[in-house]
Amino acid sequence: MNSAGLKSAFNQQLLSVVLTMELRRTRSLKVVLLLIILCTAFCENDLDSNFCGTWRHGNGPLSLKVNLSSGCSGISISANKSSLSINGQLTSYCRRVEELDLNQFGLHLEEDSDFCVYWEPLLDQLKLEVAGKNLILCWPGTLRELCCTDLSPGTNTAEVKYGIFNGRVKNDPLSSKIHTAYNFDGRYTNCKELCEQANQGNLQNNMLAEHPCTQRTVVGMPKGFRGHNITSQVLGDKSAEPAATVYLPPALKQAATNMSKAVCTFFTNNSLFQEVHKKSHTEVKILNIVVEITVAKEIIKDLSEPIRINFHHDVIPKGRSRKCVSWDTRKDPLLVNWVADGCETQQKGPDHTECLCNHLTYFTVLVEMEPRPVRHLLALTIITYLGCAASAISCVALIVYLFRKRRQQKEQSTAIHLGLAVSLAFLALLFFFTGILANVNGESVCPWVGAILHYWLLSSLTWMGIEVFHTFWLVYLVFTPSPKPYIWHLVGFVLPALPVIVLAAVGDIYGLREVMQTQDPSDPYLMCWMKTNNKAFLAHCFTTMTVLVLLVLSGFVMLCQVYMQIRTRDEWRERRVAFLSIWGLSCLFGSTWGLTFLNFNPLSEVVLFLSCILNSFQGFFLMLRFCLLGRMRKQGGGSSLGSTSSGSTRQHMLSAQEKSYKG
Repeated sequence: MNSAGLKSAFNQQLLSVVLTMELRRTRSLKVVLLLIILCTAFCENDLDSNFCGTWRHGNGPLSLKVNLSSGCSGISISANKSSLSINGQLTSYCRRVEELDLNQFGLHLEEDSDFCVYWEPLLDQLKLEVAGKNLILCWPGTLRELCCTDLSPGTNTAEVKYGIFNGRVKNDPLSSKIHTAYNFDGRYTNCKELCEQANQGNLQNNMLAEHPCTQRTVVGMPKGFRGHNITSQVLGDKSAEPAATVYLPPALKQAATNMSKAVCTFFTNNSLFQEVHKKSHTEVKILNIVVEITVAKEIIKDLSEPIRINFHHDVIPKGRSRKCVSWDTRKDPLLVNWVADGCETQQKGPDHTECLCNHLTYFTVLVEMEPRPVRHLLALTIITYLGCAASAISCVALIVYLFRKRRQQKEQSTAIHLGLAVSLAFLALLFFFTGILANVNGESVCPWVGAILHYWLLSSLTWMGIEVFHTFWLVYLVFTPSPKPYIWHLVGFVLPALPVIVLAAVGDIYGLREVMQTQDPSDPYLMCWMKTNNKAFLAHCFTTMTVLVLLVLSGFVMLCQVYMQIRTRDEWRERRVAFLSIWGLSCLFGSTWGLTFLNFNPLSEVVLFLSCILNSFQGFFLMLRFCLLGRMRKQGGGSSLGSTSSGSTRQHMLSAQEKSYKG
């Protein structure tokens, strides 16, 4: 081949190599460009992180050791036989070195305890969930310049007997073996960029009116401070009402003696504030927005002029109560506890609530879904007070009458009537004063008053059950002697004390109870009774409601049986005697308490008033029964009709066998 051909072939080969290199370079650029696009779309920072696992420990004293400081080197979660430790540099402001007792949450009763650690960098918030409790290790804070996020698993320790197993990050398993510690490395991220990322997520979900990050406003309070208004940020629809507005009064400057700046922070959609209400059987929730107002290094309380916080929220349906609440981090530093102390609630509309508070801390509005506020509570309260007063006086008069009758006629049934009258007298008297005692010093007095009130209620229901049993004895066991009076006294007075003593020993069952009213939910009726937590609810079901169901069913059956036995008697044909028989036995048997189970729509209001009247006036009706029977006895002149006057079930229904049971 000549030189020209060789040169041409070489040029073609060189061109081919160059074209191949250019093609590869183009493909590489495309790949790089594609990676950039994918990273832009999917390589987002973590808005939150969580680590969950199971702690295998001993049965002795258990503790939580916390050692947290500012920085972003990472976090270590470790455990051994007696302690769970959380150490590291993760936060921006939060610093905490503390050892906490975990036995108070019942962890020592189990060999293994599940737990989760949650970290939210935008809030500088760290919490530990263990034994169903959310322990706040770092309170929610404000937005800073740098956030520590994107926690990545580091090196783990060797396998041991006591430690953490089934470790996982956001449900992704790390190891099923038991390790002493799990380590995570952190990375700084610009907080504003992280906030924008969260904001874009909200916009995609059409959450236009809620800002995903905390909003912090610093208000200067110079000399002559005349107050200041602060408004939360509105996104999307600019015509929408701000979620919250705050007015700081001049009195705040007078109370803040050392500092001249107040800080107001708005939090939205923070799950920490909601989860604490799982502890109550009552369905409640708080608004999506929480307001924190602080003055650095100052404890502000009892302001002469309240702080005004206006919450604009979704429409709250009629019949649902709401009240302004606050969380005092000094009293409850670990667990969120919303209380109404120091705040007044003003309902400006179904979607507007104003809170007037005399201190500084976290604030929000708590909406109580169940139980619903009681309609006509004032009228029902008045009826109850009148009924209890009349019943207490009537029962005292009936006790005196029965004592005199017992001296004249040795009837065993009189001792039963006397026991019922005594129980009803104490029940009515104590119920009359429970509202007064609750308003005077409810927190300290109500646990005792509530327990005593429960005892007399159970005692009264028990004596009504004894009346039912005694009637059964008279009807079906005619020739069998009735038990001695001291047996009835043991059953009626001693037996009801046993569950009350057990419940009082368990604790956190009896105390102050709030009954909301529809007209003004911010001004509830206070009484001493059982609390609204799960333990009290179960105690109420297994004691009071169980006894009530048995009493109502047995009383109804016994009424039917007595009717079948006496309907053929001559005196039964008189309508007044028939009515008095059924009505009188209903008072003795407590059948009117069965109306409690009929309290549902559309008869709820009628049944509520009827039940309130019949049960609160039961002592009065019982005395009225004996008075009417005594009057009929005088009119009957000792006839068979007059035999109904004794007041005992035997004389009232079975006069033919009356004399065989005296003595």
